[in-house]
Amino acid sequence: MTGTTAEWERYIGAEDRAVIARAQFGRRMGFGSRPALLAIDCQRYMVGLRGVEDPLYPSSCGAAGWAALDQAARLARAARAAAAAVFFSRFALDPGGADIGVYGRKRTLLKSPNWCLEGTPGAELVPELGVVPEDIVFVKKKPSAFFGTPLLAYLVDRQIDTLIICGGATSNCVRATVFDASSYNFRTIVAREAVFDRIPVSHAISLFDMDRQFADVVDCADIVGYLESLSR
Repeated sequence: MTGTTAEWERYIGAEDRAVIARAQFGRRMGFGSRPALLAIDCQRYMVGLRGVEDPLYPSSCGAAGWAALDQAARLARAARAAAAAVFFSRFALDPGGADIGVYGRKRTLLKSPNWCLEGTPGAELVPELGVVPEDIVFVKKKPSAFFGTPLLAYLVDRQIDTLIICGGATSNCVRATVFDASSYNFRTIVAREAVFDRIPVSHAISLFDMDRQFADVVDCADIVGYLESLSR
């Protein structure tokens, strides 16, 4: 990151820093030459209505989510200008719960049009993202955008080497996707201001864990600069 204080700094003590230094965690992997942008679950149920703290949206991340989505839209515009592929995942469950799986043991199926049930407004991408026909939108049923989806095949077909990830939630679907992307040996970039969570400590420590071993957490301005260099 450039010129910013990492969200996790307040939680990391001297002993932790010594461990990081000794093990040489946190090296930069950097950008490659063929990027794609992946926006995770930028859906209505994740953010509710802009500027409204509405209890009808039980999973909303509120203002933090909207701030991140504005950055995600900025990244999508820059990616398209650089002729980079743009992907959007949607987490959408059967309204009857047939495909909720083990998640249903941890979370009650919320029979609400403002949650992530397929065919309801809550499951739709927010229009502020400005999705265009050239973007690819796909549905996932588990935290990782790779699990049970065609995402890996899309990336291989396009010879992608760098996956820029934004969206939410940082500690859940973003984190799971980042670990899978790294496992598939993609250079994995997390857009710092364009990811969001419901719980600040979960957001901060998840960013720390990803940056320490499996991804580069990078300011959006630096990502835009990289994409603009490709377009030039």
